[in-house]
Amino acid sequence: MTEDADKLTDWDSLDAEEQTRIQVEYGYYLDTLTPTCSLETKIERFRRWLKAEKGIRYR
Repeated sequence: MTEDADKLTDWDSLDAEEQTRIQVEYGYYLDTLTPTCSLETKIERFRRWLKAEKGIRYR
């Protein structure tokens, strides 16, 4: 594991209220992206956004 990965917070360690707050915030960002039906793409976008913007690891 890299040093950067060690600094990430695990998504599962957040309480439900915090997860919901972040999901709402992500929804506003999502509105700026090209729509997709691909579940893989949706998960990967969420994963990248969480890591880059929030320092959160989503597995």
